[in-house]
Amino acid sequence: MILLPRWQFSQRIMASVLPFVPLALVYLYFFIFALSPESAEALASPNLADIARAFSSEPVMAAGWTHYLVMDLFAGRWIYEQGRTTGVWTVHSLLLCLFAGPLGLLSHFVTAAIFPRFFPTVPAVSAQQPASPSPSHD
Repeated sequence: MILLPRWQFSQRIMASVLPFVPLALVYLYFFIFALSPESAEALASPNLADIARAFSSEPVMAAGWTHYLVMDLFAGRWIYEQGRTTGVWTVHSLLLCLFAGPLGLLSHFVTAAIFPRFFPTVPAVSAQQPASPSPSHD
């Protein structure tokens, strides 16, 4: 998505939900082994100290980290697709999304809002195949 956004392989992978399946399965595995009555109670608590105590457990932290990976990939995929559809530059937002998902999403929202002011004539890159020429009327 970042280095070769227009490469056919990148486009094919990002058009699919398949990258999410293995990560979701890893998350499910960690989630099952991390969930205990104590961790569920701590994670459901509005008290930050209880939540921090739950994340001090390695299984809970592994589930949380996998959760972040899946959601950051999901947000990054959305940013990538939006950039391809609208022509908005996305590299900086994808890099931010990789390291801090919500900041990458915010960056994309800001970029998409101001991009047309600086590049008003940049055409959108369609994710679909080009339309066939219309028949000429002689």
